[in-house]
Amino acid sequence: MKRYDYLIVGCGLFGAVVAYELSRNGKVCIAIDKRNHVGGNVYTECVNDIIVHKYGAHIFHTNNEHVWDYVNSFAEFNRYTNSPLANYKGKLYNLPFNMNTFYQMWGVTTPKEARMKIESQKTEATMNTPQNLEEQAISLVGKDIYKTLIKGYTEKQWGKKAVELPAFIIRRLPVRFTFDNNYFDDRYQGIPIGGYTPIIEKMLQKSDIVLDTDYFSDKKFWNSLADTVIYTGEIDRYFDYCYGVLGYRSLHFKTSILKNQSNFQGNAVVNYTDADTPYTRIIEHKHFEFGQQADTVITKEYPIAFQTGIDPYYPINDDKNNMLYKRYLQLAQQQENVYFGGRLAEYKYYNMDQVIECALKITQNYLSFN
Repeated sequence: MKRYDYLIVGCGLFGAVVAYELSRNGKVCIAIDKRNHVGGNVYTECVNDIIVHKYGAHIFHTNNEHVWDYVNSFAEFNRYTNSPLANYKGKLYNLPFNMNTFYQMWGVTTPKEARMKIESQKTEATMNTPQNLEEQAISLVGKDIYKTLIKGYTEKQWGKKAVELPAFIIRRLPVRFTFDNNYFDDRYQGIPIGGYTPIIEKMLQKSDIVLDTDYFSDKKFWNSLADTVIYTGEIDRYFDYCYGVLGYRSLHFKTSILKNQSNFQGNAVVNYTDADTPYTRIIEHKHFEFGQQADTVITKEYPIAFQTGIDPYYPINDDKNNMLYKRYLQLAQQQENVYFGGRLAEYKYYNMDQVIECALKITQNYLSFN
């Protein structure tokens, strides 16, 4: 095989941006991925004329105008606004927590009434400094909303009792005293018409691509093909778990085509917040692009325990895992001609705009000395 300037391990959003920037600056790149498609978790596919987000809902949102302009150079984005609903035992509530939610919960109609209700429930809890997620949530929204819309959902998602989870997980919980159902505060928001896969394909079109191939099946061989390696996979796996396995939560997706049913739930995303429902949410994909097809496609998301060999999704950034990551980071910084970037390599939950921003920065640094 020919010689390359860069080997990029992972054809997700981070790897694709890096490949595009390097290629357009004259570098010769090869990208490899263990999956049989490009795109990583933002991969979308067409099912019955409906664009399906195979690995969960991905709504692009950002306040970074440069990143917004950048991603719009690859595709046209629609005006989709994320306004999810919560279903608790058959009753619906608006998200994020706002005046609509408070009216549905308590019948209050003014911000003053809502604040008084929350404050009364916080006072009843008589807590000073929240020590865990449960205490933190109650200190923000009171007992009723916590028990109805947070507790069951969160415990399913993380596989632990709320009192066993750190407070920081929910510290930035959005609470609004306006009738605004827009989940994100970001200035720019939307979904690419036709899905994310065409964007990734455009980014990778000047790179050689090898799919359905595990980098670790012959790491020495793949490294020999290029002068420099950009690694976007799990950082602990790169070092053969020498210090131990980093903790994640994972997901199982169950997708169904509903024939001759044009509208299943009337919204793209509905969260199921009770403890008894095994899945955390149902996605109805056609609503991301305002579809009018005769059929519909839905996906149920089931949180599952992570183990080596399945895809990791959410890093468990508690003190134990963060300390373990720092040890791997020290090893990574000692590598010659190997650079680590992206959600898995940095053991950090990134939004898509943050992935692009980091990829652009890291590539600019490479280009400055290569």
